[in-house]
Amino acid sequence: MNINININPTSNPTVTVNDELVALPKDVHATPVKDVPVKPSNGASTTSPKDVPVIPSNRVLATLPNDVIVIPPKDVLAVPLTIRQKIFQNVRKRRYLWLIGALIIVIAGAFAYHWIFGKAKIIYAAAAVERGDIESTVVAAGIVQPIKYVDVGAQTSGKLQSLKVNRGDRVKKNQLLAEIDPVLAKTALTAANAALESITSQHSLKQAQLVLTKLQRDRNDDLFARQLVSASDRDITQAAYDVAFADAASLSAQMKEATATVNTGKANLGYTKITAPIAGEIVSISLLEGQTLNANQQAPNILRIADIDTVTVWAQVSEADIVRVKPDQDVYFTILGDSLRWNGKIRQILPTPELINNVVFYDVLFDIPNQDRELEIQMTAQVFIVLAQAKGVLLIPIAAIGNASEGSEIKVQVLKADGTVELRAIKIGIKSEISAEVTDGLKEKEQVVIGEIKAQGTATSALSARKGP
Repeated sequence: MNINININPTSNPTVTVNDELVALPKDVHATPVKDVPVKPSNGASTTSPKDVPVIPSNRVLATLPNDVIVIPPKDVLAVPLTIRQKIFQNVRKRRYLWLIGALIIVIAGAFAYHWIFGKAKIIYAAAAVERGDIESTVVAAGIVQPIKYVDVGAQTSGKLQSLKVNRGDRVKKNQLLAEIDPVLAKTALTAANAALESITSQHSLKQAQLVLTKLQRDRNDDLFARQLVSASDRDITQAAYDVAFADAASLSAQMKEATATVNTGKANLGYTKITAPIAGEIVSISLLEGQTLNANQQAPNILRIADIDTVTVWAQVSEADIVRVKPDQDVYFTILGDSLRWNGKIRQILPTPELINNVVFYDVLFDIPNQDRELEIQMTAQVFIVLAQAKGVLLIPIAAIGNASEGSEIKVQVLKADGTVELRAIKIGIKSEISAEVTDGLKEKEQVVIGEIKAQGTATSALSARKGP
């Protein structure tokens, strides 16, 4: 066995055992000395440290080279090389045995701890079978609108001279709402009356001429029959009568036209006073006093009157649900900030759909009385269309049946008093968003399982988290 020590001032001493490098402990100091006495194992003494075998602190076996000796913190014991080899081998074996034994103890303890304290338990989340009311509904969003409304506009041009109402005012039918400056209308009516009078005078003149020419024609016809006048004289009087007749007929037509113009002028003058076409409430005003209205191309809207004694809710139902919605079905709705329900019946389903974000919706209309003015137009309504309903029936949470449909037969877990569960067949009736009716298979106050929770015992381990029940 060849053991060599290497002393390097800049690093710890090292030992080479059979050409294998072994590091000395940090508490071993290498100091070059001369003639240091070392006590060998056989009791003999020597003053030369050369080739003297030592073991510092029972940790490293070494042979001192030349004049260098290793001085450990404790006493140095020199032993024969054969004994050193056995001690070295025994120490290594004991270390390995200690390591293997400690590892076996740790693994065994972990598994014992896992099986004794970490076994998972199942806790069932259950709900009682209760008796109550249920309904199946189609839910939709809606808007409150007046049952009818009228946009009141101007039929004549001019300046809006006065506005007699404000937003929110309730008005009666034919009540004065606004006035347009009547100057232009009055002027037009005056001109129309003057033209009618002129044409009337001309018509009277032509009528008198017609009477005269008729007498002349009749006289010449009589004289011509007695051959007292020539045919030429007779033809002249006949032609004069025809001209007078045509002039009178033309003036009669002009009189009708002038009369129509006068009537138009009167109507336009009447249009300067704008009245309410229906009874209702002023819900909007588009124009203000002093603005000029031009009714020659399009009648400008001044205000809107709405009848909100009865309102209509416009509900938008998707194409997936519209097949289940029919007229006369019961319907109710609520508004934001109020839990009060308003009930009604479906009046109409409009046939023309509306495309919103690539989804097809149909408008479903129903009317609600609003005498107390609790509902305002453009309110948002959450609408519930009742498809089916039942009262005083057995109910269980929807979580207990999953995706089972109405009328289907399924099996559910029933939790017994001793903590065990039983599979039982039941029949589903009406199904809502939160609960389902049970028509057969369960009794009131029985507990149905709606979920399972895997819980640890008195302790939790990483291994038991991967175990089954």
